[in-house]
Amino acid sequence: MINTILFDLDGTIIDTNDLIINTFLHVLEQHFPQQKYTREQIIPHMGLTLEQQMQTFSGREEVTDLVADYRTYNNLHHDTLIREFPRVKEVIAELHERGITMGIVTTKIKPTTIRALDYFGLKEYMSTIVTVQDVTHPKPHPEPVLTALRNLGADPAKTLMVGDSAADIQSAKAAGVKAAGVAWSLKGVDVLQQYNPDYILEDMTDLYGVLGWEPVNK
Repeated sequence: MINTILFDLDGTIIDTNDLIINTFLHVLEQHFPQQKYTREQIIPHMGLTLEQQMQTFSGREEVTDLVADYRTYNNLHHDTLIREFPRVKEVIAELHERGITMGIVTTKIKPTTIRALDYFGLKEYMSTIVTVQDVTHPKPHPEPVLTALRNLGADPAKTLMVGDSAADIQSAKAAGVKAAGVAWSLKGVDVLQQYNPDYILEDMTDLYGVLGWEPVNK
């Protein structure tokens, strides 16, 4: 029986999709004006670290300047471009009320993770927050999920990881916890299904069914 749920942040419980994509397109246009990057090129790589994504897009190993410009633009436009996903706060509050332990496992850095959680009033529900700065090996490596388990004293067999990318599912499975993909992922359900998640959530309230609770009207 699941008693612990870990959540990815971007694209899973907070809609940062437009913020992330717009920031990438802005920075890449500034640095590589001869190349015409598109939204469709950005989406498949979301879920990896910022450095990994910039290395992929630029073809460079050293991307410090690109990362710095990304963070500047992202911070400037953060609050105007992030959005809530339907019923996320409602469900997380209910999970907390019923005694489910929760945490965040993300490839974001800590300051922007805290900022996003605070903006929507979600931080108070999270008993651990594991960011890319807290691990040596980010998702899809199991270390981030294992770190959260250790912080919480959680049993892997009773833990679920919820995410919107292959990296989330791979990290969960490698750490020995169940994995749920979210149908609102920009990558699409078909892509997530290739990584054999234990569940696909069509709606945040589907977590109630996963936990064996009575279903609710959507």
